[in-house]
Amino acid sequence: MCDKHRFFFEFDKAFTHQLIEKFEASPPHPLAEDVAPPEKGVYALYRHKKIVYAGKALDTTLRRRLAEHARKIAGRQNVELREMTCRFLIIDSDWFVRAGEHALIESYEPEWNLSGFGSHVPGRGRPGIKVSRWDTEFPPK
Repeated sequence: MCDKHRFFFEFDKAFTHQLIEKFEASPPHPLAEDVAPPEKGVYALYRHKKIVYAGKALDTTLRRRLAEHARKIAGRQNVELREMTCRFLIIDSDWFVRAGEHALIESYEPEWNLSGFGSHVPGRGRPGIKVSRWDTEFPPK
């Protein structure tokens, strides 16, 4: 018998498809400190209508995480808060929050992910710690 008769449900593809569909249907909002509810979930930041960062709020809330990003961007050169918008989805399950962040990053490959933008790096600013690509491109004001 050939493999064309075997069914294997690809959960990750189904989850990603449904998450992206729901995410893209959610309305964009100007990035601001009070833009999101105090709940956990996933989000993306857009600059000039292009996704530049995708993240999760798991041990914190969407409101707090997006407020941190708004403050960080407002204090930087070469980027303006008015250039930024965001989308978010509230997700109740910790596992689905993690899976949702992974799906967003894999689907969109945002340029600020892995740049040092969203990290809370212990030791940042100490001697011997390399300056991130994001901090180089967008230095503090």
